[in-house]
Amino acid sequence: MTVMETTPASTRTEIDRTEIDRTKVDVCASAPSAHPRPDGQDRYTISEVVAFTGLTAHTLRWYERIGLMPDVDRSHTGQRRYSNRDLDWLAFVGKLRLTGMPVAHMVRYAELVRLGEQTFEERRELLESTRRDVLHRMAELHDTLAVLDHKINFYAGAQ
Repeated sequence: MTVMETTPASTRTEIDRTEIDRTKVDVCASAPSAHPRPDGQDRYTISEVVAFTGLTAHTLRWYERIGLMPDVDRSHTGQRRYSNRDLDWLAFVGKLRLTGMPVAHMVRYAELVRLGEQTFEERRELLESTRRDVLHRMAELHDTLAVLDHKINFYAGAQ
């Protein structure tokens, strides 16, 4: 799944053009999901994004307000128009949420993406730190699972 930012070429900054370079695609480990519409025809309303992602409209607006989902395209009437790249970004943010990454760190990561390639090292460090936290929590959960298995076996043997 692509997590780079896409906005219409007319609204991109020079840093964004570098970031979007198709030869350097940032991909999550899981396979990308099919988009509801092909690129170029991918202008989704907030209600469509709500249906696709399971997020609430309030959450999408909040993401935009805090800088986690900046520069959402707008129609001539001011209605939000999301793209396939926005859907990809939201899927990635969902993965970050599952890791337990604090929202402030997600916002920082989004800021770093917008700043361009010169932030690769800081982004990597942020993700590595989150990975360490996830591995620690996984070990804790593994220990907890062992305790549960022990108790379940105890009760099964008591019958």
